[in-house]
Amino acid sequence: MSHAPFDLVVVGSVALDDLDGPFGPRPDLLGGSASYFSTAASYLAPRPVRLVAVVGEDFPEEHVAFLDERGVNLAGLERAPGKTFRWKGRYSDDLASRTTLDTQLGVFAGFTPRLPDAWRDSELVFLGNIEPGLQRAVVEQMHRPRLVACDTMNFWIEGKPESVRQTLAKVDLLVINDEEARLLSGEHNLVKAAAAVRRLGPHGVVVKRGDSGALLFHEAGIFAAPAFPLEDVVDPTGAGDSFAGGFMGYLARAGELSPSTLRCAMIYGSVMASFCVEALSLGRLGRLTLAEITARYRAFHELTHFENVSL
Repeated sequence: MSHAPFDLVVVGSVALDDLDGPFGPRPDLLGGSASYFSTAASYLAPRPVRLVAVVGEDFPEEHVAFLDERGVNLAGLERAPGKTFRWKGRYSDDLASRTTLDTQLGVFAGFTPRLPDAWRDSELVFLGNIEPGLQRAVVEQMHRPRLVACDTMNFWIEGKPESVRQTLAKVDLLVINDEEARLLSGEHNLVKAAAAVRRLGPHGVVVKRGDSGALLFHEAGIFAAPAFPLEDVVDPTGAGDSFAGGFMGYLARAGELSPSTLRCAMIYGSVMASFCVEALSLGRLGRLTLAEITARYRAFHELTHFENVSL
């Protein structure tokens, strides 16, 4: 039985990234959690992804045009007086680690997300890595969404632990990396960590593990999605946000939230993350075709398929 697709809202950052690493210095790249998320989701969600973010007066029109060409609904993108949020980082030669050299919040420091009235009935909402009180404020603007998913980071877990817990009590799904899961739960073992996080409110937890794939913990059990084996990784920036975009974009397309649909969403998340790392910034995500996405999804299927035989 087919289901009507869901509308999808993402609230997060649209930023400028200055990167350095084995690829050399690259300034003024399009970055930010909402940029990666909405671009990845735009290939899967049948309706335009609704983006809520803020940029400054210095934000290049070419980046706005890029998101617009991807079909992202930019009615919630605010341009405020001041500078755009900017992150500067350097990757190690093997891309295994990165160092933050500078962070300038700019207009993002005063960001107060406001959803257009017509968007408050959206069935799906993803709360990018923003201050947990702002995440709750977004949830309060929504009219009974089917699924609220959110991201967070060590900065908030350590600096505002009680506010993070208050937010988790209002969300259905938490998407974090393994280090954050351990920090939030106080448990080193990821199975125990996910169980502890679920006791805080979310029905499900997705734990991203970089090149080790991702794990889904929910009522139906545990599901593991591998990372796709790649010969060349160019830029890991935004891979986690691209995973979340692929995950939520597929849920928007499916129009339902069954355990089997969540498992397929995990694979589509891994598909989009694998494309993200193949070029700087959104260079690869911005020029995909549905045929390429379908082919890589099938490659994931072959990668993980085995016969159900018994001894």
